[in-house]
Amino acid sequence: MAPTDQPSDSRAERGPASVDTGVLLADIVARLRRAMRRAARAADPGNPLSVAQLEVLACVAEQPGARPGRIARQLMLAPNSVTTLVNALHARGLVARTNAAEDARAVALSLTPDGRRAVDEWKATNTEILQAALGMLDERHQRALTDALAGMRELAHAVDALAEVPPRHGGPGGGGAVPPARRY
Repeated sequence: MAPTDQPSDSRAERGPASVDTGVLLADIVARLRRAMRRAARAADPGNPLSVAQLEVLACVAEQPGARPGRIARQLMLAPNSVTTLVNALHARGLVARTNAAEDARAVALSLTPDGRRAVDEWKATNTEILQAALGMLDERHQRALTDALAGMRELAHAVDALAEVPPRHGGPGGGGAVPPARRY
């Protein structure tokens, strides 16, 4: 049995929220993200949109009327990067810009029908990839993943909550809600 299949006695004694679990989960999530990107590009090689553009579209789909600054904060991107992405998406007819209801000087973003279609197609491609991959797993692993879905959903909410915590000041890099770690 591989070391990652079953925790060692010392890991089991520390409990499920141990540092080792965090390290293993971070590695698995990073590997899964890379694998999904590769598989999505292989499944839909004609998709001209970058992952960053698709992420902006997904954020606008979840928050119609959001301002570019909010999207930048949510994606942890520089505002000028989001402006560049939005400009490219607008030029492709995927995002509409209107005046914000509360401030006519501000821009509010929404998807056009083509933008909605792009998000739906991206989600469908990702769903098809995951369904095909799940079909390659034995029943025990399929069941384990199904059983883990509620915990994964809560973990996603917890990570989102960490992203909303204002950064602490002081120390190298200003410090933040999460201790500094390697960037992938």
